[in-house]
Amino acid sequence: MADQSWLTEFPDMSRRELLGIRKTLDGAYRDFSRAYGDQIEAFFDPLLSFLVWFENLLLNTPWWLVLGVLAGLVYFMSRSWKLCVGVSLSLLAIGYFGMWDNTMRTLSIITVCTFLAIIIGIPVGIMMARSNRTQSIITPFLDIMQTMPAFVYLIPVVMLLGIGKIPGVIAVVIYAIPPVIRLTNLGIRLVPHETLEAATAYGATPKQRLFGVQLPLAMPTIMAGINQTIMMALAMVVIASMIGVKGLGQPVLKSITNQYFTLGLLNGLAIVALAIMFDRVSQSYAKRTQKHLGGDQNGQ
Repeated sequence: MADQSWLTEFPDMSRRELLGIRKTLDGAYRDFSRAYGDQIEAFFDPLLSFLVWFENLLLNTPWWLVLGVLAGLVYFMSRSWKLCVGVSLSLLAIGYFGMWDNTMRTLSIITVCTFLAIIIGIPVGIMMARSNRTQSIITPFLDIMQTMPAFVYLIPVVMLLGIGKIPGVIAVVIYAIPPVIRLTNLGIRLVPHETLEAATAYGATPKQRLFGVQLPLAMPTIMAGINQTIMMALAMVVIASMIGVKGLGQPVLKSITNQYFTLGLLNGLAIVALAIMFDRVSQSYAKRTQKHLGGDQNGQ
């Protein structure tokens, strides 16, 4: 019988090789963070300055003025007095229970993260829709971003930038951006070819077809992606609080470690209230724009 001692030695060899690979990768990333950490941190300084300014603006502005501006934005986007009153009452309840400041901090970081996700995600989705090769390259990265546990995002970001607002923003954007990319790509691809052919027959350039035909017709699907991005960003609030992001997530984390049931429940309900506000407003805006588009098409 042939010598099969290698069968027993193979697991040990594999473990040694795996340990060597892990040490190599850890050392390489540690060297990278030491060499380029300061430059990368300086790159994000303008974003940090804007985030701090926006947070201070919400915190230092009188509550009644913030409430009025938010109610006005809700009505502008939804044209619904019922939704406007519901949002106002929810914010008044949040303030009554002493969670106004943390809610404003959470609102500031969610707003910034959502705008970043939109600014980055929609162009990437457009590139995917215009090229099958680009789609095949980007899709695996989106799969990884959506299936990777959220805590894993914190490890390289914290090693590179430490704790604070910017690592939290990066982690939230990575976690929340896939839906807007995927649904932008899907919405543009679902535009009927007959419509594009008609636009081409009328002499529309590729840029005119994109901004005049594809994006307007894909807007309901894109808005659904933005809605999901906002929901995922809010879901990341508690996890981001572990690396120093202030807001409603920190009291929830504190309530977990110290077993404060009421504290966790109230702040959790505040997060739910924000999620419902964003969800209803974005859905109302999408429906209104869709009806407007439908009216234009019927008028034509």
